Amino acid sequence: MSETTTAAAGISTADKDQALVNSTMENAHSAFQLYRRMAAKDRALFLETIGKEIDKIREQLVAVAGRETHLPAARLNGEINRTIGQANLFASLIREGSWVEAAIDTEDPGRTPPKPDTRKMLVPVGPVVVFGASNFPFAFSTAGGDTVSALAAGSTVVIKGHSAHAETSGLVFGAIQKAIEASGMPPMTVQHLLGSGRTVGIALVVHPYTTAVGFTGSFAGGKALLEAAQKREVPIPVHAEMSSINPVVFFPDTLEKNAAALAKSYAGSITLGMGQFCTNPGVLLGVKSAALDSFLTLLSAEIAAVEPAKMLHKGICEAYTEGLSSMLGQKGLTIVGQAAKTAGDMEARPVVASVPAAVFLKNPHLSEEVFGPFSLCVICDDRQQLGEVLKSFKGQLTTTIMGTPDDVRGNMDIIDLQQQLAGRVILNNVPTGVEVNASMVHGGPWPATTDGRFTSVGTSAIQRWVRPVCFQNFLDEMLPAEAEECKSAGDLEGG
Repeated sequence: MSETTTAAAGISTADKDQALVNSTMENAHSAFQLYRRMAAKDRALFLETIGKEIDKIREQLVAVAGRETHLPAARLNGEINRTIGQANLFASLIREGSWVEAAIDTEDPGRTPPKPDTRKMLVPVGPVVVFGASNFPFAFSTAGGDTVSALAAGSTVVIKGHSAHAETSGLVFGAIQKAIEASGMPPMTVQHLLGSGRTVGIALVVHPYTTAVGFTGSFAGGKALLEAAQKREVPIPVHAEMSSINPVVFFPDTLEKNAAALAKSYAGSITLGMGQFCTNPGVLLGVKSAALDSFLTLLSAEIAAVEPAKMLHKGICEAYTEGLSSMLGQKGLTIVGQAAKTAGDMEARPVVASVPAAVFLKNPHLSEEVFGPFSLCVICDDRQQLGEVLKSFKGQLTTTIMGTPDDVRGNMDIIDLQQQLAGRVILNNVPTGVEVNASMVHGGPWPATTDGRFTSVGTSAIQRWVRPVCFQNFLDEMLPAEAEECKSAGDLEGG
């Protein structure tokens, strides 16, 4: 978006953008006053209808998204299935109702002083702005987890579509619009805008009617939104997933016994989707040994066999090329293996490198994320140095333990460090791949996310878009349905 003035109208593009943002957020605010009062069963039906409308245009979505993102049809179909599944999961959650955490403390007028009747529940915060992610055109975008969890909570949503798959985003929004009409929801319950993140995006974040933000993307992008939100007259939460290198610890016994299988599975994980996953294993850790050397030799061969493939868009490809060049230019790094075939236009060449832990600990640049099919193996002298490396990391989305039962029993202190590091701690699986369920945590301490208390995947994601309210001495007919149902069921009493 530019500041140039349109000659015919005499109105700057920036002014037009601001006017569009203003009208959009006013519509979102007005729709919220109606939508927040919709019964849970009606919101649940709405979410399920979104999934059905998306499924109706699946073939068209796969074709368009494939053209815009270079992702294969199998991946896109799987992601559509996940998107529909998320909508249905949140529909089931709000039908069941316990997510509102309704609680009652009954009155006791005979107590001194008299004890009032108090009832607590979670209520929606208001209009939410969701930024679509570039690397997941469905599951983390227009009708993705941020959108459906906010709608489940009772918040209206304004989607800032991602320019890398703008046509796909528009098609999904069209499916949402049909679901709005079919379900009898307020027409402006969900709205969709395109435009620059630096202008339209920031304008959405700072608008007075915006109450919360969901973002999946780069550290620079998430930090910019957070800073804008904190400078508002009324600061609001920005729930941003931003950066993670997802360290994996390989313990000695499993390297002795399972090196070939580990090399195959981790070559697949490093290069899955050409490394364009926020849970890509960007750092591999181990104590130097013949077994670790053997694993790296096998990993090199597996990486060499991987065909370079196109990345999502030109910007990501250029960033990977620049980031990889900068990383490999650091002193002390050695290339362990790389794809035998050189990369073509818009393609990424998978690479694995290694570095001594002593060098890694002295160079903060080596712990930065290279978004793409790259991983760095940090070779430690001993367990103590392994612990020092883990302590040097900032917050992560995941950290992984690869070990036999003997490894686990002998390294509980190292595993304890890992539990303090990330939102999800994994045993004997690759970190790529996130299950959508009640127990999943896709979040972590800064800079993995802006607030490590929350998750962007799984049913707990709804907690980002709500706040607790206590109703004191309310008449039954004044209470929201969930609080009244809590009383009727005798759900919880406390003191």
